[in-house]
Amino acid sequence: MKLKFLAAALTALLSTAASAETIKVGVTGGPHAEIMEVVKAEAAKSGLDIKIVEFSDYIQPNAALAQGDLDANSYQHQPFLDQQISDRGYKIVSVAKTVVFPMGIYSKKVKSLADLPAGAQIGIPNDPTNGGRALLLLEQAGVFKLDPSKGLKASPLDIVANPKKVKIVEIEAPQLPRTLDDLTASAINTNYALTAGLTPSRDAIILDGADSAYVNVLAVQIKDKDKPWVQKLIGAYHSDAVKAFIDTKYQKAAIPAW
Repeated sequence: MKLKFLAAALTALLSTAASAETIKVGVTGGPHAEIMEVVKAEAAKSGLDIKIVEFSDYIQPNAALAQGDLDANSYQHQPFLDQQISDRGYKIVSVAKTVVFPMGIYSKKVKSLADLPAGAQIGIPNDPTNGGRALLLLEQAGVFKLDPSKGLKASPLDIVANPKKVKIVEIEAPQLPRTLDDLTASAINTNYALTAGLTPSRDAIILDGADSAYVNVLAVQIKDKDKPWVQKLIGAYHSDAVKAFIDTKYQKAAIPAW
């Protein structure tokens, strides 16, 4: 009887292993990678095995997804994805909202943007959507005025009033925390701020809000969007366990968007 029970248990285990589906999900280092580890544990409960592939920049995860080297990615907000699709023709689509990481303005030289000296140098991300987000945040703080017709696509060329003649320095997003010793201030995405040991609620001069248009998303190839594993991935991400992890770990530096 015991042998029959063990044989049945082994058969069930092998059957479960055989039926598990494996996908590769690209993330950037820091919070996206940490959250995906929790998602991976939740997804395993539904027979979905997630292999996490970590990247150090914003460009490669979409290129890898478009080429089929990844099945999904989780690292970018919707405006960035929209711009990448427009610029590069990717057949990629977002399938679910994930989190909002408020962008912040940080400085080691001033405690308020009102204290910016004339000719201050401010670093912003050099990709169009995150750069536009930084410019809008600076405009909201009264640093300068932008051409209102540009909306989320504003660039430094769209500054129409600049009373303090601040100079915008465009830098790769992951490098911005390193500029704080040299520039007057820098706009830093929260995932890179956290990786650099900054606490947004404590260290940022200003933060954009939880109602930001820059909500992060899960993305897949268009041809895969209706596949069953996509719903398993979304279900795992939108689980109570993942929400609890985000709330506890990041203390409002990351906000669940579902």
